Amino acid sequence: MVVSLFMGWRHVCFANWPIDPGLVEPHLPERLTLDTWDGQAWLSVVPFTNVDVRPRVFPSGTGVPLPELNLRTYVTYDGKPGVYFFSLDADGIVGVVGARLFHHLPYYYANISLTEENGRIRFTSRRRHPGARPVAFEATYGPNGGRIDAKSGTLAHFLTERYRYYTEASDRSVRYADIQHESWPLYDADVEIVENTLFEANGFTAPDSDPVHLYSPGVETIASKSKRVTTPRFL
Repeated sequence: MVVSLFMGWRHVCFANWPIDPGLVEPHLPERLTLDTWDGQAWLSVVPFTNVDVRPRVFPSGTGVPLPELNLRTYVTYDGKPGVYFFSLDADGIVGVVGARLFHHLPYYYANISLTEENGRIRFTSRRRHPGARPVAFEATYGPNGGRIDAKSGTLAHFLTERYRYYTEASDRSVRYADIQHESWPLYDADVEIVENTLFEANGFTAPDSDPVHLYSPGVETIASKSKRVTTPRFL
C-alpha cells in the first residue's frame, strides 16, 4: 500500500520566468488548464533539498535526504489549482525509483551538491539517468532583504501557495497528490545562475524575459498518496 509521505523542504529557490501561454500549453496533458498571471504563463526552476523523507507513519529522523531540482508550471483541473512538473532531478536512486513507480512523477537520477556558506547556497546538478536527456544546472542563491507578505492576490502567492501537484502517468491518465504545509516564509532572493539546461531538455527555448526570484528557508510537508482524476486515454 502506498502511504502519504513526510518531507522537510529546505533552502528553496523559486526562479520564475513569465512566458507566452502558447509556448507552454502544447506541453501539457489536454485535460489540464494552464493557469496564468496577468495573461502570462510561468516556468519555474526550483532547486532545494529534502530532509528526512519518509512514510508519514515512520518516526521522525528515520528518513533520507533527497536534494532535488525541478521545472514546473501552473495549472488547474476542474477549478483546483496546482503545479505540473515537466521534470524532477534528484540525488537518490531509491527515491527516484519509488517516485516513478508509486507517485507517477517524471523523476531522473542526478548527482547534486548543495553547500551553504555565509548565508548563500551553492547548488549544482548533473543528470545521470540512463537514456535521459542531459541536464546541467549551477546556481548560487540566498535571501535578500526582509520577509515578503505573500498574501492572496499577489504574484508571490500565485507562484508558491500551491497545495496540489498534477502529473500524467505512463498510461496517460492524469493523477494528483495533495500537499499540506504552512504558508511559505518567503524572501526576495539574490540569485546567480551560471548554467541551466532544464528548458532545452524539456523542449523549451530558454526564456528571454526577466525572472522573478524568491527564497524560502523551508517548510515541513505532507504529501498524500497519488490518486487518479481521469481514466487513461490511449492513442
